[in-house]
Parts: sequence; structure tokens; C-alpha cells
Amino acid sequence: MLKKIFTTGLVAMAGILLLATAGEARTLDEIIKAGVIRIGVQPNLPGNSVLKPDGSWEGMDIDMGGAIAKSLGVKAEFVPSKSPQRVPILVSDQADIMLGGLTRNSRRAKLIDYSLPTFTESQVVLTTSKWASLKSWKDFNRSDITLANVRGTVPAQWTRKNAPKAKEILFDSGADVVRAIGQGRADGTIAIIDNWLKFTKNYANVKWHVLPDTIYLGYWGIGMQKGNNELRRWLNIWLYDFQSKNKHNALWEKWYGSPPAFPVVPTYYFP
Repeated sequence: MLKKIFTTGLVAMAGILLLATAGEARTLDEIIKAGVIRIGVQPNLPGNSVLKPDGSWEGMDIDMGGAIAKSLGVKAEFVPSKSPQRVPILVSDQADIMLGGLTRNSRRAKLIDYSLPTFTESQVVLTTSKWASLKSWKDFNRSDITLANVRGTVPAQWTRKNAPKAKEILFDSGADVVRAIGQGRADGTIAIIDNWLKFTKNYANVKWHVLPDTIYLGYWGIGMQKGNNELRRWLNIWLYDFQSKNKHNALWEKWYGSPPAFPVVPTYYFP
């Protein structure tokens, strides 16, 4: 009984602390009136966004965020938001919207709202012509194959669980993974490679091969606080206009060096 009371108290206290850290989101009108929209972006995700030593920003999300601000007639203020901080930063009202490769999923949807999809991410097999005869990720589950990945990531954990016979080699970045494959130290990777493909250009003598067998397809969206419906509706209308002119695909190709593997199709339905 005491254990039950203690557990209940902890749960209630956690709820109070969560509410205490939450901040009330600014409405669309308040953002326009303030003249600034605060946009969460990753500080070190090459292609998407990078905070340079001189304090300036560059990347696809920076261009996109700037375009959103311009359409609103306000300035863009970019808020550094590492992956684990993205949702808490929104909930605590440190940013009005969140880019940063924010994948839409049911767990996050309990805490924040999303716009329509902006871009996609896909988990596939990246290998070389040496293994082009293999047709499925399952064919890489063999002891004579070494699979590289980034340590501490979901794809690395997935690969370890689903291809246990393959040897594993882990690195700190996608660039290191591609380098290992290009140099022959690894045979391939099972990962979300959308923002890694540009690194393959550094190894022009290697015949790269991506299996058509897609393991997972996810969608990024613009995140915002729950219930900020005016802002969400405006963003959805803005996205339709932006994507109808193919500007999203052009941005992707500009910063990643190749077209998106699974382009988002514009939708005229604005929930």
C-alpha cells in the first residue's frame, strides 16, 4: 500500500514538474506583431543546418526557415536544438516552430502538433557493386559481411537485432561510415542514408549501390506546440505553395547533392 501511495505521488509530482516547464505558445498574430519567428534547428547536422564558428548558419533548414519568415514578413531567429532537446524546446516555448529533421511519430504527437510532411527519411542498405547481387537487407545477415553504422543510433540498434550474424563496426558520423565502406573496411550499412549520399562523391572510383528494398519510410514535419492551430493552418497552406513549385526538392538537391529518394507530394488538404 505504501509503495502504491509513493508511486502515485511520484507520478503526480512528475506531472506538476512537466506543467511547470511548459510555456504558452505565441499565436500567429503574436509572432507577426513581434516581428520575429523563433525557429528550432539542429546546430550540427550538415545539409540540414550547421552553426558555423562565426555565429552564422547554413543549410536546407536555414533556407526554408528564412523563406517562412519572409512570407510572414518577420525576421527568422534560429534556436540551436539538438535532437533530444527538440520537443522540450517547443513545449517550453523557447521556439515557435521546429525543423531539424523532426520525424512525425505517435509518441511525439502526444506532446506536440505537426504540419503536413516536409521531407522523407528512408532506412535502406547502402553498399557497393561487390554486393549488388544481394536483393534484400536480409541477405546481409551473414558472417562474411561487415556492416558499419553510427554508434548510439536507432538504425545501429535495429541492425544489431535484425542482422546478428553480420560483423559490426561503429563510427561517430555518417561521413565516417561512408569512408569505411569506400575504403573497403566495411561492406555496407543499414541506415537512414538520405543525408549521407553526398559523402559518396568523395569516392568516385567506388560503384555505390542502394538496394530498392526500403525497410522504413518516415516523414518529417514542422513541429509546434499543441493547440497552436492558427499557426499550423498557415504553415500547411504555406507548405502547399512551397512544394507545388518544387522548391522543397530543389532545396534538398542543393544541400544534399542529389534528389530525395522519396519526394513528398504536395497536398491541398489542410487539416
